[in-house]
Amino acid sequence: MSRDMLPTLRQLQYFRALADAGNFRKAAESLGISQPSLSQQIANLEKVLRVALIERGRAGAILTAAGREVLSRSVGILEDVKSVVGIAEQVGSGALGTYRLGASATFGPYLLPSVVRQLHSDHPTLRLFIRDGRPSDLLEDLFSGRLDLVLSQLPVLSSELNVIRLFREPLFLAVSRDHRLAARKNVEDMDLAGETLLVLSNGFSLHAQLVELAQTLGATLQRDYEGSSLDALRQMVAMNMGVTLLPALYAQSEVGPNDGDVALIPFRQGRVSRSIGLIWRRSSRNPPAFDAFSDQIRTVVRTKFSDILHLEG
Repeated sequence: MSRDMLPTLRQLQYFRALADAGNFRKAAESLGISQPSLSQQIANLEKVLRVALIERGRAGAILTAAGREVLSRSVGILEDVKSVVGIAEQVGSGALGTYRLGASATFGPYLLPSVVRQLHSDHPTLRLFIRDGRPSDLLEDLFSGRLDLVLSQLPVLSSELNVIRLFREPLFLAVSRDHRLAARKNVEDMDLAGETLLVLSNGFSLHAQLVELAQTLGATLQRDYEGSSLDALRQMVAMNMGVTLLPALYAQSEVGPNDGDVALIPFRQGRVSRSIGLIWRRSSRNPPAFDAFSDQIRTVVRTKFSDILHLEG
């Protein structure tokens, strides 16, 4: 049998129907086709396989030894195809699927547990493989297809990507407990002139935001060492090596209100924040599961984090 001569699914379906019915007339009626059409399809299948599948006689259609072997495998093939169609229909409806999500390490660990818990409850067959990382690395993996969607700080500028804005997250000024500003209820730009500002390493969206802010404030950037994580920044601040801005989700989770190793102070009356959104390739056509995921994030923000986060979009 040559590669360009393979059985079709229709031929296998007709062959199975004939085997089940036991004669051509009943099989043709069950398929809604004429008996000559069924006979022709079976003949074509035998021609492709180069073997007789049916004995035609008074008793009707009797399977040959080869026919019995082909039937047993045909049933499995047809069931597998049916399963594939069913999976595609469920994925299309958002009820099922396995997706790969990348989330910025600066907020993913503090937000996603609540989101995933509720997603599993509402969509038990929806699965997420989650990876934390730097936004620059996550976006590279998104473009390459190693990730399906990314939760990250905005803006992200690319005509190849779709973006849904989800919420804004305030940034708090963090200073050591013995810093001159530690007891303040609010800090404005003039208070930070001349201060050393600690920032995350390049590759985090927060890096660019803080570098731009330092230029506006007249603050000095600590260029000798840029933090590899928010924990590293907080520990340097605790040793009075400089000040920094910490996101609200991290601050709420990792810094105690009274006994933390750093003091948190609203900056510009809480008006400094960052925007977080969900990002995916336009070519992936926005599967319904992505809408379910973004809706669930908004629900968690509204019900659990409404005191510190602000919905967008």
